[in-house]
Order: sequence, then C-alpha cells, then structure tokens
Amino acid sequence: MSSAPQNIRSLSQESCLELTWTPERITSLDFRFLRESCPCAACVDEFTGKRILDIAGIPADIHPTAIGFSGNYALKIGWSDGHHTGLFTWDYLDELSTRWEQMNS
Repeated sequence: MSSAPQNIRSLSQESCLELTWTPERITSLDFRFLRESCPCAACVDEFTGKRILDIAGIPADIHPTAIGFSGNYALKIGWSDGHHTGLFTWDYLDELSTRWEQMNS
C-alpha cells in the first residue's frame, strides 16, 4: 500500500498535478491524463472493468475545480467538465505516476 504523497500541488499554468512522493521522486501528472484515468463507475464499467468514458469528449483545457482528501487514502477531484465522483487512491496515483513516467521518458 502506497503512502500519501508528502506534498500535492495543482499547477494551473503547467496543467498538471504535482505529487511529491519523496524528495527524489516528484511526478507531475497532466490534468487530461488524470481525467482520462478516472476510476469511478461512470468512467469504468464496474462489472467488466472496461473504460466507458469517451475520452474524445474531454475538453483540452480540462482542469480541477476542487481537490480534497477522502479520508487518509485518496484524493477526490472535481473537474471543470462537471465530473466529480472519482476517488484517486494513493496506490492508484502511484500507479498512474509510474505509467506517466514510462510514457514520458
């Protein structure tokens, strides 16, 4: 189980969420990538696990309108397209961070 990031910042100018996992590992996740990766039941079929979100419909300028904690295990992000039901657990954010790092290296 992943620990919470040491620091979390929403960087509007860069269109990314910056997660400081350790002083040596800081990940900046693109807002659009995060929105496309939403794990909620409106975006992923609960029974098949198939992504049902039409990513082509996500605005290019998507950005968080609200970011808050859900207990000690996740972030809840409200988005400029009105979506607000996804919970991004620390484990899932760590997985997304690894995937983002691999895609952009």
